[in-house]
Amino acid sequence: MITTEPAILAEGLAKSYRGAVAVEDVSLRIEEGETFGLLGANGAGKTTTVEMIAGLGTPDRGRVRVLGLDPRDDRAQLRQVLGVQLQHAVLHDALQVGELLDLYRSFYPDPRPSAELLELVDLEEHRRTRFEKLSGGQQQRLSVALALAGRPRVVILDELTTGLDPKARRRMWGTIDQLKRDGVTILLVSHAMEEVQRLCDRVALLDAGGVIAEGTPPEVVATSGAATLDDAFVRLTAREPEDTA
Repeated sequence: MITTEPAILAEGLAKSYRGAVAVEDVSLRIEEGETFGLLGANGAGKTTTVEMIAGLGTPDRGRVRVLGLDPRDDRAQLRQVLGVQLQHAVLHDALQVGELLDLYRSFYPDPRPSAELLELVDLEEHRRTRFEKLSGGQQQRLSVALALAGRPRVVILDELTTGLDPKARRRMWGTIDQLKRDGVTILLVSHAMEEVQRLCDRVALLDAGGVIAEGTPPEVVATSGAATLDDAFVRLTAREPEDTA
């Protein structure tokens, strides 16, 4: 029997910090070319999960494969095919946007041209601006450009549009649409329901470190009995029992 290796495979992931459970038995299968949304409130385990997938954290239990590669054992190979944008960028404040792009592009054999990356994230006019002088939203967009520098086959985007104004958010959605047309697999971490519904083929909803719902956005809505994905999120993550009086 012929089986197709998924772009991302996570099986039984678990992680605790000082006795506090962050992730418990999370399993995900994301196919090549798919845009997959990972949803959840703050503290639900989203960032811990994607850090383990990216090899930035080691699971206490479980296994991860990205394009068949182990994020820890095959780190050098994975770096060539995986792009990661985390919510809080830590970059050299004194370097200019163009210098940061050139630095990241130097890590890859066939990087995207700087001009193309700047256009993708609408930072053409800021090539000579130092990182510390960028607004929060501009820093976020630069982080996305750096994640795309090596033409990755898989991209992890953590809270992609946090801090962006409506115009910049729509522009970033257009960037994601282009990546989808190029066949890039995207794991999008978000709590913005409009964004998820607009961009994602399938979603998984995390709560208290575990997956409580998975499927297409309409399937998750139907499972919850809600009318919208936003309402489904509220219903499925409700902490208090319903009033039966």
